[in-house]
Amino acid sequence: MQKNVDNSSVGAYYDAVSKNYHKYYDKDKLYDPLAVYPADYFRLQLLLKSFADKHIKSLIEVGVGEGTPLITLAKATDMDVWGFDISKKMVEKSKENMRKNELDPEHIFLGDIQNTATCSRMLKNRQFDGLMALGVMPHVENDDLVLQNMATLVCPGGSVFIEFRNSLFSLFTFNRYTADFILNELLYDVDPKVKEIVAQELKTRLRMDLPLARTTVEDSDAPGYDAILSKFHNPFTTIELFKKHNFADIILHWYHYHPAMPYLSEKAPELFRKAAISLEHETSGWRGMFLCSAFVIEAVKR
Repeated sequence: MQKNVDNSSVGAYYDAVSKNYHKYYDKDKLYDPLAVYPADYFRLQLLLKSFADKHIKSLIEVGVGEGTPLITLAKATDMDVWGFDISKKMVEKSKENMRKNELDPEHIFLGDIQNTATCSRMLKNRQFDGLMALGVMPHVENDDLVLQNMATLVCPGGSVFIEFRNSLFSLFTFNRYTADFILNELLYDVDPKVKEIVAQELKTRLRMDLPLARTTVEDSDAPGYDAILSKFHNPFTTIELFKKHNFADIILHWYHYHPAMPYLSEKAPELFRKAAISLEHETSGWRGMFLCSAFVIEAVKR
């Protein structure tokens, strides 16, 4: 099943941020409160452990970006790696990084997981032991279609590692995201008059002015992250989605912890940063459901 989707705005966003995207993995800036928080560095550590434990020999990355995760995993595990992306600039950057690391740049190509015809020429019905999709699911229109298409790229018994923005984190942010979640998720079928009363109450208690909408990319006329499709996912319903598509052994990996509401970080930036990093090693199994802005689902294809 295939679908043609206009991803021009998503592609334009990632084209615009491709030059600096590697900074999200920069562990040297971990404790610098003025630097981008390297949340993806912690995500990559989670993936390295899982891939090593599973002895995955071949990997396809959907939404390869500039290539840091794919290349890091290839060098650490000596696996055969492939990847594709809808952003031309990201594909170019990833190919360049593959060459620098003596990996085959021809294994990286332009493609869209929402339309498998864009991938079939390069992959020729190839299936992989593992599939990775980081930062992809927020931008797809049809979750069922995309998960189904991803499953066709994985051999039976193979594993997928797919990242999502965590909608439950909104309950901790105490900002406009909290109001959106309560009104549109928790109370979606409640009498509109009741919802209006709740909405008015929330406006008096929450930072409805935050976070500021990212409408454009800095120093660019490209659309910002909030100007493109960038949806959240509920971990409970997402687990059911994976079961529906014949995945088993489902594990949730939490990352990008917050020790306080994000808008409070400016009160003590260094302290906030240290506390956040400390929480990245939190092991309760449930606190991340509310303190983390993102999660990765690891699952096995039946």
